[in-house]
Amino acid sequence: MPNTALYWDFENLHAGLCEEKDPGAYARPDNRFKPQEPLVDVRAVVDLAASLGPIAINRAYCNWQFFGRYRDTLLHHAIELVQLFPPGGTAKNGADIRLCLDAAEDVARFAHIGTVVIVGGDSDFLPLSQKLKAAGRRVVGVGTRQATNPHWAASCHEFHYYETLLQPGGAT
Repeated sequence: MPNTALYWDFENLHAGLCEEKDPGAYARPDNRFKPQEPLVDVRAVVDLAASLGPIAINRAYCNWQFFGRYRDTLLHHAIELVQLFPPGGTAKNGADIRLCLDAAEDVARFAHIGTVVIVGGDSDFLPLSQKLKAAGRRVVGVGTRQATNPHWAASCHEFHYYETLLQPGGAT
């Protein structure tokens, strides 16, 4: 069975869950730039990825200074944490760009990667999806129902809304 590479735009998933809980809350600087309460069920996403093949790469991108409360669960699931320090208070897309570059490089270097799972709902991942599919890789996306761009979801071979991973029966 081909291996799976799992890439997390971690703050994107967390922000989507915050917004579902309290619309507009995550965008406020007094909320965004402080320690975050854990909302992401890391195990549910890792279980989905593992069901697609052995996980060879498990990497999450974020400004981890605000996400220390996830430490134990991230370490338990052997997730490589990529620290991103945004150059400004409102900097965007740093995680998206780094994730895309790493995924493209990894697929070019490692022929044993057959499936790429991308956790995030941004339309910024559309070009990556196209490149991965052109390289013969299976693309699986995961994102929150409310914050996922429908074009990004449609660009994947398979897309799972995060909320469905938590329901009995899981990934549907």
